[in-house]
Amino acid sequence: MNSYNYVRGSGAFFGGPVTRTVRLLIIINVAVFLLQFAGRLAGTNAVDVYFGLIPALVTQHFMVWQLFTYMFLHGGVWHILFNMLALFMFGNDLERVWGTRRFVTYYFITGVGAGICSWLVSINSRTVTIGASGAIYGLLLAYGVLWPNRIVYLNFLLPIKIKWLVIIYGAIAFLSSLSAADSGVAHIAHLGGMVVGLVYLKWKDWFVRYRIRSDQRRREDLKRQFEAYYAEMRRKLESEDKKGPTIH
Repeated sequence: MNSYNYVRGSGAFFGGPVTRTVRLLIIINVAVFLLQFAGRLAGTNAVDVYFGLIPALVTQHFMVWQLFTYMFLHGGVWHILFNMLALFMFGNDLERVWGTRRFVTYYFITGVGAGICSWLVSINSRTVTIGASGAIYGLLLAYGVLWPNRIVYLNFLLPIKIKWLVIIYGAIAFLSSLSAADSGVAHIAHLGGMVVGLVYLKWKDWFVRYRIRSDQRRREDLKRQFEAYYAEMRRKLESEDKKGPTIH
């Protein structure tokens, strides 16, 4: 993720006071990164192999925990810096508005969902996917849904409404995921985090709309059936009237 800043009203605001869960997530991510760094200094990448997301190991050896643990690993200083900065900037407001339980649920659903998307598109791949970007893209999507017209500063320079930023990053992730080139970036995870986040946030609205439309179609079907039955009964009555009275 790139760096952002946004303004509320006339004053600049940069994420606000850190919330409990956001602080804890940052601490855990940094601690795991230091563990990775220590392992690399020792000449081993065992942490990445065992806890990063390797689709082939999930498929063939049922190492399903990787769909969760990969979120806490990062590839380098800039990788973790940008992800934790985005977590700080977007996560604080979301946790304050949603509360801790919903925020934690959403964060891990989008993160694990992004991992599942990466696994599904390459179930036998041995490429390691690491990073919290799937969940971060989910947070970006949620932020855009809740506050679409807030202004952010892309790379601290270009002011842009958050809704357009979501669309731009979503389009980049989608188009990049279609490319066969191996860029070393898990674009499917980025896109998956957004898609899973959108489904999580909107499924109730979609379900209500579906029920309303389903009820409307049912009422229209019943109305047509009644009109057809009424028309048939009216034809029968008119036919009887034309025959005249029956004499006994």
